[in-house]
Amino acid sequence: MNIHIRNGRLIDPKNNIDAQCDVFIAAGKVAAIGSAPAGFIADKAIDATGLVVAPGLVDLAARLREPGYEYMATLESEMDAAVAGGITSLACPPDTDPPLDEPGLVEMLKHRAKNLNQAHVYPVGALTTALKGRELTEMAELADAGCVAFSQADAPLTDTRVLLRAMQYAATFGFSVWLRPQDSFLAKDGVAHDGEVATRCGLPAIPVCAETIALATILSLACDTGAKLHVCRVSSAASVSMIRAAKQQGLAVTCDVSMNHVHLSEMDIGFFDPNCHLVPPLRGQRDRAALRAGLLDGTIDVICSDHTPVDEDAKQLPFAEAEAGATGLELLLPLALKWAQQEYLALSGALAKLTLHPAQVLGLDAGHLSVGAVADVCVFDPEAYWKIEPAALKSQGKNTPFTGLELQGKVRYTLVNGQIVY
Repeated sequence: MNIHIRNGRLIDPKNNIDAQCDVFIAAGKVAAIGSAPAGFIADKAIDATGLVVAPGLVDLAARLREPGYEYMATLESEMDAAVAGGITSLACPPDTDPPLDEPGLVEMLKHRAKNLNQAHVYPVGALTTALKGRELTEMAELADAGCVAFSQADAPLTDTRVLLRAMQYAATFGFSVWLRPQDSFLAKDGVAHDGEVATRCGLPAIPVCAETIALATILSLACDTGAKLHVCRVSSAASVSMIRAAKQQGLAVTCDVSMNHVHLSEMDIGFFDPNCHLVPPLRGQRDRAALRAGLLDGTIDVICSDHTPVDEDAKQLPFAEAEAGATGLELLLPLALKWAQQEYLALSGALAKLTLHPAQVLGLDAGHLSVGAVADVCVFDPEAYWKIEPAALKSQGKNTPFTGLELQGKVRYTLVNGQIVY
């Protein structure tokens, strides 16, 4: 199908384009920018007057809840939510039931996702069998089945010898290891940041050192083994400083932050709001300021949604008993735009954190609209205001700490492989 997107403001961080340009799409690829190629006849024209035309968003952390947790969400509902949020590629963690530790499970998930013909799904394989932290998975076989990286998700890996072996294995084959730093002993039973709010509310706390001690171990092992390391969901100022220092010393490490932690702090827990029970916990206001500064100076490479749909029964419980997580696929773009506006950052700088940089972490040729590239496109209205109402979200998970907030930025069209899917 030939599509002509006309009169839009094209923003492509990779090619340093921020100008009014027409985009011409043919055979699922970007055929031309600016002027129509010879003999081009459009089957459909999209009038993007007043809209931004950008590469489709790439999300590094979206739990689709299949297989095993279909009562929380289904592949259909979450893929609908993804394209409604302008997301055209997403990575899903391995903490399904059973975990993604067998090639057959990975192939089944890829097949199911492909048949839906919506966003591209990139499974992250389990680093250890059943995520138990004892035996390594057959990473080479999982990679052949379609895994783009290997992770423990939020499951603890307390045996550092196993972690060393995993990184050596990954380094041998050039695989990427994604780890969320948390010392499971220091974090045991904790649900909130070890600060004044947890003290006042009497909530079991997780100290910052639970993150930094684990991060020091991970960085040291990555340095020794030469493994490609991606640090997931950084939450504290101390961790940002450690990653900044590691990068300055030449360590090939990337990291991401959840959009929840860019905007919220422990103060938002308020009167025990279970929607603010997240993993990692919302930390202090100084930590939030450091995360925002880390995004601006390039220490933190990517903003992700950390999309975790939870069913209503598991959320409407006392704070410490409620299941952790928040829905986020449809909120990623407007919340990133809100952050950019608050920091006086150009739109292209914000979009790079959602498109080009996450695609580079995944090792994909995506997140840009170069001529010849796959036509994954997000067309959005940067001025449109809308109010977050859980009932209106396409995701089966309605749990978000941003309920009732009015945001700017609404997706109008999403194209995947040159096809309009939203």
